[in-house]
Amino acid sequence: MSRQLTGIAGSPGAVAGPAVIIASSSDIRDLHKTVTLDDVELAITTVGSELDRLAHTATGEAADILSAQAMMVRDPALAASMRATCQGGESAPAAFSQAINEFRSALAALGGYLGERAADLDDLERRVLATASGAQLDALPKTEQPHVLVARDLAPADTVGLDPGNVLAIITEQGGRTSHTSVVARGLGIPAVVGCPGALEIAPDSLVLVDGDEGTVVVDPTPQQLRSLPAIRSEATVPSERCATKDGERVELLANVSGSAEAERAAALGAEGVGLLRTELLYLHRQVAPTLEEQEREYLAVFEVFPTGKVVVRTLDAGADKPLPFLAHDAPEANPALGIRGWRLDVLGPKLFDDQLAAIAAASAKVNTRVAVMAPMVATAEEAAAFASRARAAGIEAAGSMVEVPAAALRAGQLLEHCDFLCIGTNDLSQYAFAADRGLAALSGLLDPWQPALLDLIRLTAAAGEAAGKLVSVCGEAASDPLMALVLVGLGVRSLSMSSGSLASVHEAIGRHDLEQCRDLAALAVGARSAEAGRAVVKAKAHWSGK
Repeated sequence: MSRQLTGIAGSPGAVAGPAVIIASSSDIRDLHKTVTLDDVELAITTVGSELDRLAHTATGEAADILSAQAMMVRDPALAASMRATCQGGESAPAAFSQAINEFRSALAALGGYLGERAADLDDLERRVLATASGAQLDALPKTEQPHVLVARDLAPADTVGLDPGNVLAIITEQGGRTSHTSVVARGLGIPAVVGCPGALEIAPDSLVLVDGDEGTVVVDPTPQQLRSLPAIRSEATVPSERCATKDGERVELLANVSGSAEAERAAALGAEGVGLLRTELLYLHRQVAPTLEEQEREYLAVFEVFPTGKVVVRTLDAGADKPLPFLAHDAPEANPALGIRGWRLDVLGPKLFDDQLAAIAAASAKVNTRVAVMAPMVATAEEAAAFASRARAAGIEAAGSMVEVPAAALRAGQLLEHCDFLCIGTNDLSQYAFAADRGLAALSGLLDPWQPALLDLIRLTAAAGEAAGKLVSVCGEAASDPLMALVLVGLGVRSLSMSSGSLASVHEAIGRHDLEQCRDLAALAVGARSAEAGRAVVKAKAHWSGK
């Protein structure tokens, strides 16, 4: 008899396949006291080097996550706490576990990006202690049969190595929409349901139907349920025409990337260009700022992937919740999500942005790519004007602002007096609009992009763009949802940037609707009483077989 489990929609798509279960790792914290302090310190170095290696082979946010883990495990304060505990008589393994627990509590309290990474410390503890003792870590299954991977949780170092051709979908008991499993799954185009109670009770080899759009798992689905499953789309399916509504309204489809390898994959899947080039990876794992030459080389490699296309570079989005070792800061911030991050870093080190803009300008001068820049965490028209002025002085013609702060959405018209375009980051805009930490699974309902209040902020921003005759885009995860893409087009958004695995389904959904239908769907979503009601009514009214 079929039964349904309900979790959190981690990565879109629906698929059915046999379940492969990863058993929970054995407890390796209670190791024999013969594991010395030197053993643990050597293991810390080894694990940090391995995470660095994986970060340099990864792309997108997966690379950022692994780099952050490498920084965490090497933190001098972690080693100092471990040594102090050892001097008090504890064994080295117990002292390391205690230090990790202290860091975990501190990070969870900080919230924001570092708060989201608190759970990653469990994996660091496991890896370091296993390396120190010579214990064998549980590995991902070695099978060539396409399968659905089921686990309590997946470590960043494991998820980054998943093969989308083999892993049909992922189900985890833990995690949320912004957890590392969800982030990596979306980047790879693998459907995922996370935070799913009862997942580990699924019997091995059971047939499971995973719906990453709804956040549901059906164990032993009926033939009728399987027949309702949309056809699985191959990532190799590349749209032959540019995206437009059925009546010809053009919608630009771009990709979110962090480097040239990810840009090449996006181009192969039909992206017209890059709507969000993240630049944090150039900075986060370093003790000194990257040189102009290093930056220019990295930017040029991405620009060259789209010689006749468009690339929008987001300037450094780091700061209090993603600290830079080489940038002086007066004191730790009690609430880093509301602190000095993004464009606000300019108050600490103006040369940081001047060098970055100079490197972008130098790289863009060597190609025909249409290069634009945008600043994160802009809240006022004055900030938008300051950034645009600096960008143009550096030789970059197109300068815009991210809309991640409600104040920016409410005054979008004033920002557009200085900017050439605006780009809405729905992830942070949700966090700040609802005062809900992106890292807390318990608040995932508030962070649902279908929240009518969030759609109101998007509508206001898009209307300001239409009045000014300037482009408004969306680069948050909302753009990856084909149904939400219809709503965004109906609200006036004409450029969508997403994980490359979502390009084909978004292209198809938009092509099946005319502009008036998109406007009607948007009105239904905005007028709904809740996120759930809005999504349900749009799903019922949309003419798209993929949902």
